[in-house]
Amino acid sequence: MRRPASAAPLLAGVLTGTVLLTGTVLLTGCGGSASGSRPGPSGSGSGSGGKAELSVSAAYMPQPVSDSMASGFLTITNKGDAKDELTSVTSDAAGEVTVHETVGGAMREADRLTVPAHGRLVFKSGGNHLMFDKLKRKPEPGRTVTVELHFAESGDLRVEMPVKPATYNPATGH
Repeated sequence: MRRPASAAPLLAGVLTGTVLLTGTVLLTGCGGSASGSRPGPSGSGSGSGGKAELSVSAAYMPQPVSDSMASGFLTITNKGDAKDELTSVTSDAAGEVTVHETVGGAMREADRLTVPAHGRLVFKSGGNHLMFDKLKRKPEPGRTVTVELHFAESGDLRVEMPVKPATYNPATGH
């Protein structure tokens, strides 16, 4: 799924935590406390006999200022001996969820991102992030948005992402 070229200026603002939608609006923060975990299946991963052991923390969505678009942040931790790859994200809350990475200061849509063995994949304001397009209803603070993270080796992981105020600033510092 590719984003139309006309969305590029809008999405470029996410890098700094700012989205331009019929005016200037600030989306800040990253963090939260929702979590989920799943060890990878036996024999999965890099072929060395190890497996990925994935968990999610600091999941959160800032209250969107648009009725049609939102961002999301989280951390995927892998305590296992093999890497895995996040291949896609889906949610009943949106018509489309895309994964974006920041490389050399430039944002681009990613087909997949690696969760290294004994490492983390961090989605944060100004860095890697999730984009929810075609929202079915505007998420409100105090509610949650359910997302399914799809991995190459470990299968799917369901995560409850709490909706925080647009000005939320997480204590985790990521």
